Amino acid sequence: MQNELLEKISDYKIDNNVAHNIRENGESISRVETENIKIETKKDKPGINIYIKENTKEEYVHIPVIITKTNYKETVYNDFYVGKNADVTIVAGCGIHNDCETESAHNGIHTFHIEKGANVKYIEKHYADGLYDNNKFINTDTIINLDNNSSMIMETAQISGIDKAIRKTNTILKDDSTLKIKETLMSDNKEEIETNFDIKMEGKNSNADVSSKSVSRKDSKQTFKSNVEGNNKCFAHVSCDAIVMENSKVTSIPAIIANSKEAEISHEAVIGKIATDQITKLMSLGLTESEAEEKILEGFLK
Repeated sequence: MQNELLEKISDYKIDNNVAHNIRENGESISRVETENIKIETKKDKPGINIYIKENTKEEYVHIPVIITKTNYKETVYNDFYVGKNADVTIVAGCGIHNDCETESAHNGIHTFHIEKGANVKYIEKHYADGLYDNNKFINTDTIINLDNNSSMIMETAQISGIDKAIRKTNTILKDDSTLKIKETLMSDNKEEIETNFDIKMEGKNSNADVSSKSVSRKDSKQTFKSNVEGNNKCFAHVSCDAIVMENSKVTSIPAIIANSKEAEISHEAVIGKIATDQITKLMSLGLTESEAEEKILEGFLK
């Protein structure tokens, strides 16, 4: 089960040549450091500190979390200190397997301290499975501090099986810093997902691009909230694109605030169903209706 969960939440091979910390049911089961990347256990609360030296290039850090216990809940605090001019990829994610009716829950608080000139690519996947509903929960709180001329690309995905999730992202951008977020979500049955983006454009020429694509099915519910505040010459665009199926519901609540005449901020939301002509075209090629729907959804979430 351990390997199956790790494969679901990571597309990357984890070995002893790559910095990593694998956590299972509250315990670190494997940890590797490199010359440029150090990992230490926090002394005051659960979690780790990851230190990435300045000028570190093309290295990876893996910090997956898996939960296989039932009636298990945890809150984990991870801090990333990324040195000047570093260029690294951080791969995170949480997988839960729970075959009992009692709850399993993971709360992850990740704080990024990204210094001048540093570039970070952050990849995070969430997944859960089990025999019962309403017993698997994953909540995340991602705090991003971007110094001058730094950047972060954040790719997050919630694949399936998580009964309730609250996803928060709070970012402060300084001069010439860049944030790009791509979120993909899938909810099914009676699952509920709430996404919250709070972005403060403090720096001159800061830039943010946030894209959320989601599919809601059956009786699931999704809520997308975004708040973007421009306090300087900046550019930001937020888009929410959702496909609604069966009896599911999607709500988009945008807020954009310009406190500078040089702030350019935009938001767009598109919520609708799968176009009938797309299904018809694929069925004419030999697919069944359900196969055509799955093909469309697969392409949409890429």
